[in-house]
Amino acid sequence: MSSITIRQAVLADLDAVAILFDGYRQFYGQASDETAAKTFLQARFEHGQSVVLLAESQGQAVGFTQLYPSFSSVSMARVFVLNDLFVAPTARRLGVGEALLTAAADHARQLGAVRLSLTTNVQNLPAQALYASMGWERDQKFYADHLALKA
Repeated sequence: MSSITIRQAVLADLDAVAILFDGYRQFYGQASDETAAKTFLQARFEHGQSVVLLAESQGQAVGFTQLYPSFSSVSMARVFVLNDLFVAPTARRLGVGEALLTAAADHARQLGAVRLSLTTNVQNLPAQALYASMGWERDQKFYADHLALKA
């Protein structure tokens, strides 16, 4: 695979990103639903609720990450949640994930963010190794708790 380029996705990239997003959801055990993936992403684009960074190689979309803006009350500063990161199976181990993580950190820094946070499945050892190799540190001070809200 030749050089990897990372750029901020725009609405015109919706179809390509939706295919990757659907693959990401399948990786986490969800049934394939490209229509729902496209609808979900389109709403994020239209409402400016996230930033999608798209990795391309030879004109093909090979990975993406989605960042959600937030704020830290304690720091009184902007932070970003790196909620999604996915590399197409054919592009894995070629530096795409590293390039996406670097671009995400650069994007957050350019906007004055003080932190970029992520969570990953405890069994996703390859991702955990990548994060550690790039200087990400596992939180030793805070637990992450969740409350499932059902309609």
